[in-house]
Amino acid sequence: TEAPTSLAQLWRQRSRWCYGTLQAMWKHRGALVERGTFGRRGLGYLALFQVVLPLFAPVVDVMAVYGVLVGDPLPVVAVWAGFVLVQALTGWYALRLDRERASVLWVLPLQQFVYRQLMYLVVIHSVVTAVLGVRLRWQTIRREGTFA
Repeated sequence: TEAPTSLAQLWRQRSRWCYGTLQAMWKHRGALVERGTFGRRGLGYLALFQVVLPLFAPVVDVMAVYGVLVGDPLPVVAVWAGFVLVQALTGWYALRLDRERASVLWVLPLQQFVYRQLMYLVVIHSVVTAVLGVRLRWQTIRREGTFA
């Protein structure tokens, strides 16, 4: 997959992916009641990690900001730094397994302030669109011919 080169293209791509995940979950919803645990576990996992938690994540961020502004900021900042450290270590390990440069990890803290918020909006938009029954138009990203 060629990486999107603009924020608008990234929005369209992630919206398409999220909406497609919701469609696949809806299409296979019968697996929740069919015999066997694969469907229940798989759909439960998708529902939890692709829909429910991303919908609640903005609330957690607002509570964290509130904790920093009103309460003792040290525990909130320590937990945030701990999560960034765990992400950095797992990212470093993944890059090492793929024999890629680990120097790209410097942008990881920026992910917390840009990409996460974009994904909140994408998930909220996709869920609202799906609940309202609006069919998503197919949009392709403009190909630049550059690969990272």
